[in-house]
Amino acid sequence: MTSAQRADLDKDPRTVSRMFDQVAERYDLTNIAMTFGLDAVWRRATTNAVDPQPGERILDLAAGTCRSSASLARRGAEVVAADFSPGMLEQGRRRYADVRGLRFVEADAMALPFDDGEFDAVTISYGLRNVQQPKVALAEMRRVTREGGRIVINEFSTPPARLFRTLYRIYNDAILPRVARVVGSNGDAYDYLGESIRAWPDQRELAAWMREAGWTDVAHRDLAGGIAALHRGYRRTA
Repeated sequence: MTSAQRADLDKDPRTVSRMFDQVAERYDLTNIAMTFGLDAVWRRATTNAVDPQPGERILDLAAGTCRSSASLARRGAEVVAADFSPGMLEQGRRRYADVRGLRFVEADAMALPFDDGEFDAVTISYGLRNVQQPKVALAEMRRVTREGGRIVINEFSTPPARLFRTLYRIYNDAILPRVARVVGSNGDAYDYLGESIRAWPDQRELAAWMREAGWTDVAHRDLAGGIAALHRGYRRTA
């Protein structure tokens, strides 16, 4: 894999996985730079939305370098940090191997290697957008969640205010790739990131996808004016 290789919007799982392997070492630093530190704020909001309880089993899908996974486990939950990038998981193991209740599993979101109803909660941050078939992943996440369990999705989204949305798109198109090239290890990968954000559905459409997959009581709230959004839902039999 060359330093210029990147994923395309067809999101072939092997290509996306290799791309994330390459950026894994500087991934967190690049995210902090690109979001001006908001990344940490959004991750805390995600942990609070999941509301992990001691003894609960939680699946953190697309866990990346496992920062969110470690945060959940430190609240007393048993957490499975799952990702299809072995390079990202290796970073997580190096940094958080001593966190009690945290284990690491290489897994594809479209075919999860877990039993039905195995988890009290499932969460995914900035990862659903990178799945080739996100609707399949939403159904798989529901399958492995117990009756009454919950889902929390933290994902880049669409600012509802027109002026702010325009300014954000300018930043996304013109500035974000330059920051990534200065700080990160593969600027081309972050060209893909910007394109995937532009192509991603807005808050209402993602909520509709969740309902289509069988999640109930679906709701969302915007973060940073809609740059990102937290979506929540439950597995409940109608």
